[in-house]
Amino acid sequence: MDDYMNIGQVINTHGTKGELKVYSLCDDIKRFRKLKTVFLENIEMNVVWCQFQGNRVILKIEGIDSMEEAEKYKTKYLKVKKEDAVKLPDGRFFVVDIIDCKVIDEKNVEIGKVYDVIFTGSNDVYWVKGNKEVLVPALESIVVKIDIKNKEIIIKPLEVWNYED
Repeated sequence: MDDYMNIGQVINTHGTKGELKVYSLCDDIKRFRKLKTVFLENIEMNVVWCQFQGNRVILKIEGIDSMEEAEKYKTKYLKVKKEDAVKLPDGRFFVVDIIDCKVIDEKNVEIGKVYDVIFTGSNDVYWVKGNKEVLVPALESIVVKIDIKNKEIIIKPLEVWNYED
């Protein structure tokens, strides 16, 4: 399902009428209010309503009407079509687009591929696996160019990283 992206994970049931408690994978939890449909187990389902419980989302999905039915979806991911995802400003990318990008430096030395993105609070860090594992801070002083179309990220050579910027 490469044309889809995860927006949340069902972590539990809520109530007795089939509501799902969801852990948001979005930057802004309020985006769930705009959902009309989601894909659950690769099946498109209508969202009846949404509410928030702290930093969790409670969703009522059409056709899931009992706690027993909701229980079947624990640990499953909610997805949306990429084309329906929130539009990001220039220079911002979805994690799903960064994963598997080839990372090379300005001297054309291949470092590896992005395995995961770590969220530190101050800046993201790309976990790159190649001949060795490297953590690349997603800073303008280190990341020169991100080319999602060609799945390539160009960085400054490892030996010249300067963290005093």
